Amino acid sequence: MSKINIKPLADRVVIAPLAAETTTASGIIIPDTAKEKPQKGTVVATGPGTKDDVITVQVGDTVLYGKYAGTELKLDGGDYIIMRESDILGTIS
Repeated sequence: MSKINIKPLADRVVIAPLAAETTTASGIIIPDTAKEKPQKGTVVATGPGTKDDVITVQVGDTVLYGKYAGTELKLDGGDYIIMRESDILGTIS
């Protein structure tokens, strides 16, 4: 995991999306035009939280999020998504 130069505010987190699947379980190769946007990623930065909402995810956690959650951004050659912690559906252990 690379160090990024962004510190999210309040209850926001920065997530690095995992790569989209390139083949199906049966071995069929999925073309770029048919790939779905990944809905899981790794937390790379978290904000401090608010007085009412404490941040419960940590840097390095793998999380699931909604398909249209957050805002996509490109920073230092990488793709990231910044979203509120409440947009995260759960963690993968």
